[in-house]
Amino acid sequence: MLIAVTGATGFVGGRVVASLAHGGHDVLAFGRRPRPAFQHADLAEYMPWDIAQGPRPALSSRPIDAVVHCAGTVTDWGPAAEFEAVNARGTEAVLSSFRSEARFIHISTSSVYDHRRPAGPIVEMAAYARRPLNGYVRTKILAEQAVMRSGRQAVILRPHAIYGPGETKLLPRLLAARRFGRLLAVGDGHNRISLTHIDNLVQVIERALEPNAPTGVFNVADSDAERLGVLLRALLLAFGLPPEVLYLPRGAAWPIAWILESAFAAARASRPPLLSRYVVSQLASDSVLDIRRAQRMLGYQPTRSYRDAFPEVARAAATYAATKLA
Repeated sequence: MLIAVTGATGFVGGRVVASLAHGGHDVLAFGRRPRPAFQHADLAEYMPWDIAQGPRPALSSRPIDAVVHCAGTVTDWGPAAEFEAVNARGTEAVLSSFRSEARFIHISTSSVYDHRRPAGPIVEMAAYARRPLNGYVRTKILAEQAVMRSGRQAVILRPHAIYGPGETKLLPRLLAARRFGRLLAVGDGHNRISLTHIDNLVQVIERALEPNAPTGVFNVADSDAERLGVLLRALLLAFGLPPEVLYLPRGAAWPIAWILESAFAAARASRPPLLSRYVVSQLASDSVLDIRRAQRMLGYQPTRSYRDAFPEVARAAATYAATKLA
């Protein structure tokens, strides 16, 4: 097939481009960064495109068979206007840039679920967040709704905490919370959390692209959810650090996060506070995704987990650091 991939210079988009190209597909890659920033020029044709600026033609003489929409602003902190332009209106721009017959794979997030939900595995029919904690959650909900309204053959994938070699946001931010030899965390470490290895996400995307694959909304995560304390200690050990974690109870963390957010917003800070209500909601509650629908309907079989991936991530980080120092 001829497949368009947005966000191709990002962590997820770049892995999708490489996997599809190695699988024999022709790939048109799009990203907001200039052409030299695209690492897979030998595998795909790359065209710069800032989706916040609106639609653009695909520039291909062949009809696009499918679109994998990975582009987006992925952070819990930033100007509301940027989230709106990239995640909400940007998704609408992508939808209008490709023919309606093209299958549409939209990479969303499990953050769209209401963090006040009852405890238990989260199924795809769970309610959207009623009062989103930030612009990221609000605009990812709007993006999903735009895809649903489009009437396309669409698949919406909701991963949680995507990680793997080359990921530069989630795990580095966690490790940056170490103070005085201990990792600072919220809650008590007993809550269970689903993670999504990048290889597992790419597998689901490829299965969703298969002819006659079902459409709809699917959770995507590793096979087993683990307790937060176990995950944090495994991460620290993989990086050769003492597995010492100091927990701030959720009841105390929430008002502190609110105060920090208010102060950072008043100062128009460009970087996020160390603690935000979004971080508290993600780390101090059960966040277990029910993936049985993806397994049953798409044939999804997770092959990677934190047990083998955390050491791999640590090795990749060490290689990257050594390269930067050289």
